Amino acid sequence: QVQLVESGGGLVQAGGSLRLSCAASGRTFSTYTMGWFRQAPGKEREFVAGVSWAGRVTDYAASVKGRFTISRDNAKNTVYLQMNSLKPEDTAVYYCAAGLFRLTGVLGRSQRNYNTWGQGTQVTVSS
Repeated sequence: QVQLVESGGGLVQAGGSLRLSCAASGRTFSTYTMGWFRQAPGKEREFVAGVSWAGRVTDYAASVKGRFTISRDNAKNTVYLQMNSLKPEDTAVYYCAAGLFRLTGVLGRSQRNYNTWGQGTQVTVSS
């Protein structure tokens, strides 16, 4: 089982960019589907983006599509979330997650398919 550590969060003005990283321990990282989720204050945690084990398949929430890009580097055991054109409503704690399932359809959007989670990194977008 992998362990996950997120980094790269911070404070940014609206319209700015941030890149989140999620470093995984363990030699089986390349077998996992990886996802990013976020939780804003007073709201439930929600899906942001997912990427298949080889990086060929991606999925995005409608609210971030066209602004965020998920990618992975299996040689570095790391998954990234490039966030551009940030909005105040993107403010949240961002979590990466790993799951042993094939990313097809909307499977990556369900938190129940992920069995390992990071501790989260705070992203704050000021207006």
